[in-house]
Amino acid sequence: MKKKLVVLTGAGISAESGIKTFRDSDGLWEGHNVMDVATPEGWHKNPDLVLDFYNQRRRQLHEVKPNLGHFTLAELENDFDVHIITQNVDDLHERAGSSSVLHLHGELFKVRSIKNEHHFLDWKTDLHLGDLDANGHQLRPHIVWFGEEVPALDEAIRITEMADYFAVIGTSLQVYPAAGLISYIKKTVPIYYIDPKPGKIHNLNNPLETISMNATDGVPFLKNRLINEFLL
Repeated sequence: MKKKLVVLTGAGISAESGIKTFRDSDGLWEGHNVMDVATPEGWHKNPDLVLDFYNQRRRQLHEVKPNLGHFTLAELENDFDVHIITQNVDDLHERAGSSSVLHLHGELFKVRSIKNEHHFLDWKTDLHLGDLDANGHQLRPHIVWFGEEVPALDEAIRITEMADYFAVIGTSLQVYPAAGLISYIKKTVPIYYIDPKPGKIHNLNNPLETISMNATDGVPFLKNRLINEFLL
């Protein structure tokens, strides 16, 4: 039976494909204050602005491609039972071939009813006011905004608790509740932290290896390390 490798990915791995992250630019995301475009309050105040913002992000997603970091994680499925928990709303892990991807913060290529958070639709074009579900309710981006609950969190915790190896890739571990997943890793499980500017993991008793590389260099490095150390 293959050992279970659980991977938590953040904006850093997608940034290498050309998707920008707001956390490197003083809270601005593509020139917008995140409170205006990524909160329920912003949606109620100016839904047209929010829809236009995500329409632009959705169009951009059609233009970018997975990078070597994404593809190498998919390749690791040949030797490990790989489960990816991602904070990213793009589909680059899926396009690279990963078969088990849990999106903590929603997905750009899905929308949902404002009246039923469990009613999702696949959606790859622009979304406008007046686009309704079957019951006549407005559709909104399937994005977990600041201040909203993270529906996938319980599943992420369950997956994390089962890990034999855990990798953190391209995240500063500053965004909760995702960063809190670290506390659910069994204490004997080694953690590999890949980031060119890694943050500090507090109150950690696990074996930790910090790999100060970007994802396109660091994930192939991790692949070789895992195979050489645990499979050969």
